[in-house]
Parts: sequence; C-alpha cells; structure tokens
Amino acid sequence: MSLYDIKFERMDGSVTSLAEYRDDVVLVVNVASRCGLTPQYAVLEGLQRRYADRGFTVLGFPTNQFLQELSTDEKIAEFCSATYGVTFPVLSKIKVNGRHAHPLYTALKETSDADGHSGRIRWNFEKFLVLPGGDVQRFTPQTEPDDPAIVSVIESHLPR
Repeated sequence: MSLYDIKFERMDGSVTSLAEYRDDVVLVVNVASRCGLTPQYAVLEGLQRRYADRGFTVLGFPTNQFLQELSTDEKIAEFCSATYGVTFPVLSKIKVNGRHAHPLYTALKETSDADGHSGRIRWNFEKFLVLPGGDVQRFTPQTEPDDPAIVSVIESHLPR
C-alpha cells in the first residue's frame, strides 16, 4: 500500500487520502490546541497563504496523545478558525503513536529526521513534508514551519 492509498477522515466525516494531493507538496503536522507550540498554527497558516496557489497545502492532524487537545472536532475547528484564522484542512482527531496509531502516521514515522530519529512521534507539531512522488522529509516539533530547511524544500518542489 502506498502512502497515497491510506484513507483518513475530515472533520465533516467524509474520507480522503493523500492521493487528493498527489502532485502537491504537503506538510503533514500533528497539532494540538493547548500546547506551548500551538502558536506554530500562525506560521503554518502563513505558509498556506504564501504557497497554496502554487500546489502546497498544510494538513493538520489533531491528536490528544500528549493530553493537550480539545475534546471534540467541533471545538478544535472553532479554536483554529477563531484563534488563528486557519484555512488549511484540519482533519478529524487521530492517534499518532501506539497500537492504535493511524496508518498514515505508522507509515510517516518510518522516515528519519536530520538527527536520525525515526519511529515514535515525540511531541505535538512534528512535521512531515510529503513531496510529489511520495518522498518524505521529517522535522522536529521545535523546528518552526518557516525554518529555511523546510521552506527551501517546499520552494524547490513547487512550480515557479
């Protein structure tokens, strides 16, 4: 099974997959509303607005595995909209670690970051850049979404 075949649920209950974004650069991020890193939502939204018309999107996957997410998809959606003006897709809440980890995260976690870490998601806002063709690059939670290491990869894979 390809990364593009793995289904996930939108907050409205409909199902999609990365196949919808096969030709795009996608930044997959496990997000949370009550985390010290939550202000990264603003930076993620900035990237979305800057590059969306060139084939880029952020996909936010809320998780409460670090006990910092709101209780329902509806509350998460309201928080994202009201607090950060989020326009990128924020999907239905999932698990990113453990036996019940979502299959998308099981596949993404096989990728190592620059420090050689693969496997377990360490914290909220860990980032996976999925490039056209399915190559994946992983970035730590503390790496800001607009870090030059991320932006240079985004820009090098988008049409001019």
